[in-house]
Amino acid sequence: MSKVKYYYDSETLSYRKIVRKKRTTAKYAFVFLLGAALFGFLFVFIASQYFESPKEKALVRELQNMELQYEFLNKKMDEAEIVLSNIEERDNSIYRLYFEANPIPEEQRRAGFGGINRYKQFEGFDNSKLIAATNLRIDIIQKQIVVQSKSLDEITVLAENKEKFLATIPAIQPINNEDLTRMASGYGYRTDPFTKVRKFHYGMDFTAQRGTPVYATGDGVVKRADAGSTGYGRHIRIDHGYGYVSLYAHLYKYNVRKNQKVKRGDIIGFVGSTGRSQAPHLHYEVFKDKKRINPINFYYGNLSAKEFSELLAKASLENQSLD
Repeated sequence: MSKVKYYYDSETLSYRKIVRKKRTTAKYAFVFLLGAALFGFLFVFIASQYFESPKEKALVRELQNMELQYEFLNKKMDEAEIVLSNIEERDNSIYRLYFEANPIPEEQRRAGFGGINRYKQFEGFDNSKLIAATNLRIDIIQKQIVVQSKSLDEITVLAENKEKFLATIPAIQPINNEDLTRMASGYGYRTDPFTKVRKFHYGMDFTAQRGTPVYATGDGVVKRADAGSTGYGRHIRIDHGYGYVSLYAHLYKYNVRKNQKVKRGDIIGFVGSTGRSQAPHLHYEVFKDKKRINPINFYYGNLSAKEFSELLAKASLENQSLD
């Protein structure tokens, strides 16, 4: 049973029953509900500002973990850039320099990415700048790796060619020092043993006993092994490639045939005195691009510094040649 409320009427000096109109009741109810709604909204707003829901806490932890991972990733990229920079420096200043290749320009290694915004997809997030910057660094590092990889492929080819080049060019003395009687004559003006006229001697004469082994001074292919050139007698010509040809004259006999492949140090023939020769010796010449050059510059393969100095001194003497 609802409670009945009264009020005191001072005019009649009596208590009267309070009768509430429906309109007033509805008004009070509306005010109450509005106040409750406002209070509830205010509570939710304050709670959202100062208190996190479990889902929000999980999202915050996930965001913090993502930022931490990006920080670790950037540190690893710092290390990768240092290593890559070191490789690039050695590539330009050692490897490519040694193989006589042009260094890769810095602008080619550091070239950016033009055109449309490649990282538009990362815009609109709280960490857009971090994500975009990290992806840019990754793309640049990947491009540098590609450039460096192609450079190392090129250097590999250059190294193979260099190794082949070093193996083929004439680089040893054609007769062992212990087999030599003496170094009779060098490259330059000498007295002809037959006419006694001073003329240019285009090779080096190594005096040795008949039958002394003669060695190929570099890898190559035997182009001639005959006596068909005036003055040389039995002689051998080896094509080493790269424009180099070596000639071995006045041989006693051959140990190779035409078109045979030889390696540096192979015995190709034996010392004799055939052709225009005064005594048993080996006349040795080196051609570069069909021009005779001084063989003295090609003995770094089997002579010590002292032996080379002594040979150079003997070869410089203007004496009488043996052919």
